[in-house]
Amino acid sequence: MTRASPWWARDVYADRKPFLKARAAIAAATRRFFAAEGFAEVETAALQLSGGNETHLSAFATELIGSAGERSRFYLHTSPEFSCKKLLVFRNRERSALHHPEFTMLEWYRAEAPTLRLMEDCAGLLASAARAAGVTDFAWMERVCDPFEEPQIISVCEAFATHASIDLASLLDDRDGLARAAARDGIRVVEDDSWSDLFSKIMSEKIEPMLGRERPTILTDYPLSEAALARANADDPRFADRFELYVCGVELANGFAELTDAAEQRRRFEAQMQEKRRIYGEAYPIDEDFLAALAEMPPACGVALGFDRLVMLATGAARIEQVLWTPVAESGTAL
Repeated sequence: MTRASPWWARDVYADRKPFLKARAAIAAATRRFFAAEGFAEVETAALQLSGGNETHLSAFATELIGSAGERSRFYLHTSPEFSCKKLLVFRNRERSALHHPEFTMLEWYRAEAPTLRLMEDCAGLLASAARAAGVTDFAWMERVCDPFEEPQIISVCEAFATHASIDLASLLDDRDGLARAAARDGIRVVEDDSWSDLFSKIMSEKIEPMLGRERPTILTDYPLSEAALARANADDPRFADRFELYVCGVELANGFAELTDAAEQRRRFEAQMQEKRRIYGEAYPIDEDFLAALAEMPPACGVALGFDRLVMLATGAARIEQVLWTPVAESGTAL
């Protein structure tokens, strides 16, 4: 086993310095991009009453101790989303080359705007990052993408048909049918896989690696069950007004038209927490303040982008730790 080298060691820093200099340049360019668009940058609290009410989100928990010794359970937010949405009236268990326990999430929102406007923002941000890094291509695992090209926009159903030969629309309520289709594609299926589990397996194994090659890809119209906070599509309520941005097969951003129906949002949260309790044996409290804020929230859309991944793609870094100033130490692994 290789002994881990601390991130602050001189030789480790020397190897990472070019990536970190590029990160600083991309961060500055990102701020200029949003300043030119008239956005206001906000700072959100790290401590939240709820760690997020989606099934597979795992938050770090802590205790707030009052002056009289009283204890209250809080969570470190998994994104600034709930806090940012309140201003409109805003993960544990993961580590890989693209995942880190602590990461930088860039989120922005537009009131009274369609998701197409956010897609335009994403395209502009890719070009801005490339110019700041002084590159003409983004790269990851031998995949190359031109960040200046206009993104390809396709629906989830089109992607399933093209890359997995699956008619997803006909299987939205058919878990067994989706399981058979997945098995035909060589995907391992187990008895307790839910429909959402199967959807995720097909996405990660068959769809995602094919997206964002040569030019960025924007995947639209997710099944409503896969969009816990998004508004249903006005033309077909089986799907959500949600999109994701892919570059070099890497999921870079997730955006959607915001659901502002508090009763429907509560129903979805309760269903998500029931599923979380089934899978992980725990659940987070529902943020009542967030639901109250939804009643005052105007029609809006928002998007979250993994800034560390953006820097990785722009610099050609192989691991996320290379573009983080202070990565969390991991026993037995050299940086």
